[in-house]
Amino acid sequence: MKKELILDLFQKFENACYLYHQMECWSARDLQEVLGYTEWRNFLKVVDKAKLACENTGVDVSDHFVEVNKMIEIGKGGQREVDDFALTRYACYLIAQNGDPSKNEIAFAQTYFAVQTRRQEVIEQRLLDVDRVSAREKLSKSEKKLSGIIYERGVDDQGFAIIRSRGDQALFGGYATFEMKKKLAVPENRPLADFLPTLTIKAKDFATELTSHNVIEKDLSGENQISNEHVENNQAVRRMLIERGVKPEALPPAEDVKKLQRKLVKDEKNLLKDVRKKK
Repeated sequence: MKKELILDLFQKFENACYLYHQMECWSARDLQEVLGYTEWRNFLKVVDKAKLACENTGVDVSDHFVEVNKMIEIGKGGQREVDDFALTRYACYLIAQNGDPSKNEIAFAQTYFAVQTRRQEVIEQRLLDVDRVSAREKLSKSEKKLSGIIYERGVDDQGFAIIRSRGDQALFGGYATFEMKKKLAVPENRPLADFLPTLTIKAKDFATELTSHNVIEKDLSGENQISNEHVENNQAVRRMLIERGVKPEALPPAEDVKKLQRKLVKDEKNLLKDVRKKK
């Protein structure tokens, strides 16, 4: 396939994309033309095959093939309403996979949407990784803040460790910190939070911030008073999660947050190298 044709097809696909309810979509009517189909009825057969393929994968067809109406020009300034579909990138990919492979447009579309879908998945995963690393850093700051507050109120480092452990036991339904580390196969020399999913990290952070706030507001002092406060806050957070169908102790472990940090730093360095090469 000639370079000029590839660039032309690439631009056509990019231009055909639009936002439908804040979601990136393609009009089936527009895609029909871009893919080189002159008859809607012929293209509709391909759409039906793609919908069947979507259904066979266990994915909700209506999430990717949304029935809509479209106004088309019929000559002399007139318009007519016709049936159309708002297609997600995944739907377009399935259509390309079920299209006529002899068409240059179909061959290009198969690669285009496969690459675009993968790129989107990579971006989404990176955002999730950044969110988890940020949540872990926030928890560390919250725990350091609480440690400083309670140190001034007669609690040393050993006392803080006991308070934090009792908080974990309240949050995880009776599982102490060391029991959760064993349950999630966390190395003994590593913090439990480094292997918790983002939701649990944020739950711990919220309970810790509540304790810091209430220790000051209620003028609490000593290990017993502060420990009881921390337990109550973790129990309250646990109740909220349970009401939403989430058991913190039942969630699977997540990737080591330290590995994620190194991966993100490496990705940023590679990105900078690519930018410099293009200059």
